[in-house]
Amino acid sequence: MLQVCPNGPRTKGVPVSAEEVAAAVRAAADVGAQDAHLHPKDGTGADTLDAFHVAETVTAVRAATPNIRVGVTTGAWAEPDPAERAALIRSWTVLPDHASVNFHEAGAELVAETLLERGVAVEAGIFSGTEAAERFLRWPHAHRVLRVLAEVTDTDPQSALGTAKALLHAIGTGHERPILLHGEDGGAWPVLRLAVRHNLDVRIGLEDTLTLPDGSPVDDNAVLIQTARAMLVP
Repeated sequence: MLQVCPNGPRTKGVPVSAEEVAAAVRAAADVGAQDAHLHPKDGTGADTLDAFHVAETVTAVRAATPNIRVGVTTGAWAEPDPAERAALIRSWTVLPDHASVNFHEAGAELVAETLLERGVAVEAGIFSGTEAAERFLRWPHAHRVLRVLAEVTDTDPQSALGTAKALLHAIGTGHERPILLHGEDGGAWPVLRLAVRHNLDVRIGLEDTLTLPDGSPVDDNAVLIQTARAMLVP
């Protein structure tokens, strides 16, 4: 599975408005993206879990690309208080297909269980360099997640592969859920190649990198997806 992550927490050089995000996802889907991970933004360009902005962005993407599965972030940077994050999720009027929950963040279990209660599938975000894998594997509902989002935060292209392998070992296979492995910045393309070799789900987009594999700058999610898609072809 190839997922596009068109904006992330970035505020410049990425799609911000609902219309911009919808157009970016449509262009990415046209060249091979099968799933989308979005960061709805408020009027200042900051990530938000507010019901209005979530509904606006998810609705716009679905209208532009009806056949793609749409996910959103629940990152603590959008709302640090876990109870308030859960309350915001309960207030959503338009539900995404899935949402990511970072298991190194306070209240991850509460946030994930609130999503499940609402019928929203969970991507369990497991960051390298944290105790998220151990915490996720202790969670009684680990078997219910849609997938594990293995996130390599090591941006050094020389060491990111070793970090990725250590992360996969920590996650293990006891949960029996699909794994999407991705890196960021300098580690994005080396980690994507590793994921392809291991037949894991992958993602790419301006959230993860602003360069192509040769280091040249890029400002188009569709170009990143097209480049990744070529790597998936045997």
